[in-house]
Order: sequence, then C-alpha cells, then structure tokens
Amino acid sequence: MHRTPQQSWPGYGIYLGRGFFLTAAHVVGRAWLSWPKVVIAGQEYPTQVVKEGSFEGTDLTLLAVEQNLLPIRLRLRRSSLCDTPPLPGQRVVTVVPEGIAQSRILSADRLPEGTRKFRTVIADVAYTGNSGSGVFDAERRCLLGIMSRKISRSKVDPLSRRTETQDIAKYFVPAAEIAAFLPPNSPF
Repeated sequence: MHRTPQQSWPGYGIYLGRGFFLTAAHVVGRAWLSWPKVVIAGQEYPTQVVKEGSFEGTDLTLLAVEQNLLPIRLRLRRSSLCDTPPLPGQRVVTVVPEGIAQSRILSADRLPEGTRKFRTVIADVAYTGNSGSGVFDAERRCLLGIMSRKISRSKVDPLSRRTETQDIAKYFVPAAEIAAFLPPNSPF
C-alpha cells in the first residue's frame, strides 16, 4: 500500500477478491488526504475507498481497485474469512510480499495488564509482517485477521536508568470484527 506522499514504512493489505483489498486503517490514514494506492509487483493501482475505519476504533479500511486492471493471476483468487474464533496456541501464518511467517496465537492473559483489551495476538513480532498483513489459519487457510499493531512493554534498567522497550506481541483485528466491518451483502 502506498500513500501520497509515500510513507517511509511499509504497510500491507490482503486481496479479498473481486477487486477488493483490506488493510489496517492507519496504513491508509485519512484516505481523502493520502490517496491510497495498491501496489502489486511494483505497479501502482488507484483505489476507491469503500469503507474507512480508524486506528482507535476498528483498524480496517476496505479499498476497491477496478478489477479488470489487476493481473489475471490475482483476479482469480478469493480469500474466505474464518468462521471460528482464534484460540491460544493455534498455528497461524502471516502473509507479506516477502513471503510467509509462522507463529502461534498467544493468550492475552500473558500480556501486560494495560494491553489485555487486545484479545487476538500472536507471539512472533520480528518476522510476522507489518500493519495490514494477513493472518491466516495454518490448517484451514482462511483469513483469521489483519495485523494492526505491536504490543510492547517498557522497563527501566536499574543501573543506567534508561528505558528499554521490548516488543512482546502483535495484535490483529479478528475475522469476526472484519465480517462486522464489511458492508452488508458483501461477497466475502
């Protein structure tokens, strides 16, 4: 995903099918200002915003690209949403342009007290993609969620008195929330 002007950090999205792409709302920012584009194999495609969420609300934005402009190999694909909730310990894969990364769902009870409102988290922070990456059920291959944010904890080193931040998990917007976000009578 690209904004205008282009952001310095990579933001991703997942193709749902029929010309529709889903990403994290904060990847797009305010669409009327950022003119988001979908990038596939280095080619930019203009988008229309179908529905826009917000970082502090539902961190999702649904974009549409004229389907006949897309590569044929992509037009034929469809992503289905998982119909069962994610469970701690469940194997998942995240999908980014560079490849896939395996991880497991982490119990939110293992998070610091102030971050437990984020109930759907994965344990591997380093290799599981940035915001907008797709989180898929490793067994059923359905879309389990969209990556939203890192969860970190800060500690003060007693000797140096410096604050160190450690990333401990990543939150993803779960499929049930995605289904509620999508427009009524959506084909997904």
